[in-house]
Amino acid sequence: MWSTAIGSDCHDHPVPVAVVSRPIELRAITRFAAAVAERPAGLLLEGEAGIGKTTLWLAGLERMRAQGFHVLSARAWEAESVLAYGTVADLLADVDESRFAALPEVQRVAADRVLMRGAGGGPETDQHVVAAALLSVVETLAADAPVVIGVDDVQWLDPCSQTVLAFVVRRLRGRAGLIATERFEPDHTPVSAWLQLTQPDAVERVRVGPLSLGGLHELVNQRLGRALPRPTMVRIAEVSGGNPFYALEMARAVGTEPELPRTLAEVVRNRIADLDDDPADALLAAACIPDPTVDVLARATEKTADAMAEMLEPVEAQGIIEIKGNRVEYAHPLLARGVYAEAGAARRRRMHRALAQVVDAPELRARHLALAAARSDPEILHALDVAADAARTRGAPAAAAELVELAMKLGGDTPSRRLRCAAHHFRAGDTDQAYVVLAPAIEQMKPGTLRALARNLLAGIWIYRRSFGAATEVLTAAVSDAGSDTAVLIPTLLLLSFAQANDGAYAEALRNAEEAVRHAEKLGVDVLTSQALADWQILSALCGNGFDEESLQRAVDLEDLGVDVPIPFRGHSAAAQVLAWAGRLDQAHEHLQVVRRRCLDRGADSDMLFIAVWDTLINVWRARFTDAAETAVDAMVRAEQMGGDHGLVIALTVRGLVSAYTGKVDQARADATAAIEAADRFGSAPLAEWPTMTLGFIAVSQGDYHRAVTDLAPLIEGVGQLRSMEIIKAAFVPDAVEALVALGRVDETPRMIEALEADGRRLDRPWMLAMAGRCRALVLAAGGDVDAAAEAARRALVQHDRMAMPFERARTQLVLGQLLRRQRQKQSAATILTEAAQTFELLGSPLWSERARSEIDRTTVARDRATVLTPSEQRVAELAASGMTNRDIAAALFVSAKTVEANLTQIYRKLGIRSRAELGRIVDGQR
Repeated sequence: MWSTAIGSDCHDHPVPVAVVSRPIELRAITRFAAAVAERPAGLLLEGEAGIGKTTLWLAGLERMRAQGFHVLSARAWEAESVLAYGTVADLLADVDESRFAALPEVQRVAADRVLMRGAGGGPETDQHVVAAALLSVVETLAADAPVVIGVDDVQWLDPCSQTVLAFVVRRLRGRAGLIATERFEPDHTPVSAWLQLTQPDAVERVRVGPLSLGGLHELVNQRLGRALPRPTMVRIAEVSGGNPFYALEMARAVGTEPELPRTLAEVVRNRIADLDDDPADALLAAACIPDPTVDVLARATEKTADAMAEMLEPVEAQGIIEIKGNRVEYAHPLLARGVYAEAGAARRRRMHRALAQVVDAPELRARHLALAAARSDPEILHALDVAADAARTRGAPAAAAELVELAMKLGGDTPSRRLRCAAHHFRAGDTDQAYVVLAPAIEQMKPGTLRALARNLLAGIWIYRRSFGAATEVLTAAVSDAGSDTAVLIPTLLLLSFAQANDGAYAEALRNAEEAVRHAEKLGVDVLTSQALADWQILSALCGNGFDEESLQRAVDLEDLGVDVPIPFRGHSAAAQVLAWAGRLDQAHEHLQVVRRRCLDRGADSDMLFIAVWDTLINVWRARFTDAAETAVDAMVRAEQMGGDHGLVIALTVRGLVSAYTGKVDQARADATAAIEAADRFGSAPLAEWPTMTLGFIAVSQGDYHRAVTDLAPLIEGVGQLRSMEIIKAAFVPDAVEALVALGRVDETPRMIEALEADGRRLDRPWMLAMAGRCRALVLAAGGDVDAAAEAARRALVQHDRMAMPFERARTQLVLGQLLRRQRQKQSAATILTEAAQTFELLGSPLWSERARSEIDRTTVARDRATVLTPSEQRVAELAASGMTNRDIAAALFVSAKTVEANLTQIYRKLGIRSRAELGRIVDGQR
């Protein structure tokens, strides 16, 4: 048993275990400490006001400090819930200054702003950056010793602090955890639903129960220095329900009041009822501000600091407050709430007006002015606007939105304030509230820049909801509103091109991107020019025009990594995509890592999903399947954290793709199917394209060409509408051609092969030319021109040598090996097939390794075995048993139909059978 135990919330000092025992709660804290020493863990202590949560919490933190843990703690108060980052500031205040020096600049600036150490200058920040900074600090500390984040009374967390903590606890890794308390209110949903670790069962919730009669007796005896008669204690226990705070206050009343108070509210009221006006004013002031000090209370009540300290001494002696240095703290939050509630409305307004003149923070000053107001006042509205701007500068958009809403409620409901308020909500991630605030205001706005900005924001909300058609409609109107204001017109055109591209209108999107570039070049603002060039290059490639090397490089060179730009419009992001499509995968990876580092520094969740997806695709194309599997897992984690179908679709897509290449067929099919279903729910056909490609690839990998064509049918049917043969749009083509050729449907392949050849030559794309060569080889072989087919395969390998895609190179080697065998160049065939097999094995692709080994066996097998099937006969038998016709089998194996007939005759003779039905039963029995 510990050397401390738990009594009530109203005292910081540990209580000897012999006096008060909380065995259930203490065991939970012991389990938490043991877990944090090894892995992420969480503990939430729930209970009614005054039940003893804080004392348990404090004792737990003290125990973990004694064990050498790093402890970051904060006690949220009701008055603090209005101050942005109040709790986060307390947590960071426990961190040694040297720890901040190692943070990336943007995180260091964010931490300084939270700690009020200078908000001017430096890169733009927001709550995601603050969260990333706190997480970086925790991870750094955890390298030395386990880290515990302790938060008391999470129900009073300010919105910004809650967002930050939710971000951090979901990403805790290694030896780190959070222990928190929450006031339990019957019939109220707990506010701590945000408290989720990566493993949901890693958070234990413990209801703190009442103390026993014996525990209450010992508590009263220790705290008040006197023992009460047992009948009195029984009555106190009954009325208080075992609540320590309630019981102590009732015990204080024994002998001084005619009867025991009957409610907790009456207890609090009795404690403060006899205070003189001056101490009562000081206590009211302390209840109104988050960090009361003797100096501030003195200035608010027009007294000297010495006089205030002297006046508060008797109040402290009564156990209502504690004075720690210059700071004044209530012994229990209920006392602060009682003081504020008992003061009349007029008295509260007077105190808020006085405090507005003495507090330094613009946010607090504005709030006090607002709470002091009984009617609209230009000075107050101006103060709220200034405070909102200050909150935005500190990276607290939720607080900024709340301040603007206060101004609107006080008579300042104007279209411009609604636009600012909605923008703050949107930046804080509350798109629904942004829409509610913004939508009614647009119709009240006159044509011009303000309405263009409002429509841009509304379109951003629609884009967030993936309603690209609605966004396009709004942005088309915004272009007219922007008129000649190019600083507004350029981002409007960029958003419009983005919405149109995602709605499939690539030609219109490209035209608007080009228009944005034209205006940006005239305006000469680097950050806008970079975005316009990046968007233009992406759309140019998607429209089949490739990209311009010089323009792409300018987009990268002009990008300002310190400015928060949407990821589709970043120079490095665009470079990563188009270079990957061009087969320059190592360069693409380097650009992606620049974007990744910036997103990590800024805690950009949705952007990190983009990074994880593209990292996975590039690693798949480079055939680095182990790395791809790791980034695919990261994509799934981030998609689950974000919620919604959009992130889930793309995360399932890339995870299924990796599984397909590594032979995990069931997992691959399940993920691809789930991704297609989610895309259907989401109403986005383009999102279903890649998982459809995965299904086709799996079927081809297994040699199931009927299924491959069925799976790829939607893409094959739409091939005529493809504007670009870049890998991002046409990766399915090689699989479709192989399957169609194998099924004898050669006449359906020319337009696909010719498109690859034409775009490949025009754009000098090695992937297109290599795939066209391999596909051409398959078609020529099916037509019996084996020599021309082999030459086409060799030309394809020359293109493979220009790019780092070893898996695709091995597939082409596999085709060439089959053709060399048909040319009776068995030694050369065996050599190249062996190289292909070794590549597949080295890459970790078992399905294709097996196919290559089977081809090797067919090439080198002795022909004098008469009693068992040769590998080539075994392959014919399996395909015949699957239901394929002789013509289909001939196309799949690059042999003539007569050869298939001869093989089947030999197979029937060896096996002593006469029909395909018997063959099917034998093959099934071998599986």
